[in-house]
Order: sequence, then C-alpha cells, then structure tokens
Amino acid sequence: MAPSGSRPPGGRGDTRGRQHNLFEAAATYVAACAEDDQGRIDEAAGWVSPEALSFGVSELACRAVIALARERDESPQTVARSLMGLPAA
Repeated sequence: MAPSGSRPPGGRGDTRGRQHNLFEAAATYVAACAEDDQGRIDEAAGWVSPEALSFGVSELACRAVIALARERDESPQTVARSLMGLPAA
C-alpha cells in the first residue's frame, strides 16, 4: 500500500518531504501514544489514511503480543488478556 502523506517541514530528524509507509506511521503513532506526545500522534496520523493506520496498529499489536508470548513462554491469548487487565480465560 502506498503512503498518502509526508512529514511536514520542521518535523523531527532529517526526513522532511519523505514519504512514510503504514508500518512506520503505526510504530510512530503507538510509541507517541505510549509517551503521551500529542504532536507526534497527530503527525504520524497524517502520514497515511486512517484505514492504513488502523491496519498498521493492528499488525503492530499482533507482532508485539507474539513477541511477548515467546519471551514469557505463554500463549498469545494469555498475554493479550494480561495486557488488557482481563482475567485468564
């Protein structure tokens, strides 16, 4: 899927004018949410369509749960429920 936006002038780093893919947008968006950085949240949300961002965030969540499950030697379901504060199924 082709990206639909670019970082506006004055953004962080030397990537001004460069196109961003949906996975880069999702990674930046989620990291910014975790850091409560509204400016970066808004910036990353503008790099791709809302649908593409949603897909990227979902893919990132799946990969994170799988990585944590392997690290903890638990099932992805157990890890996901634990991260959401839900009781074991």
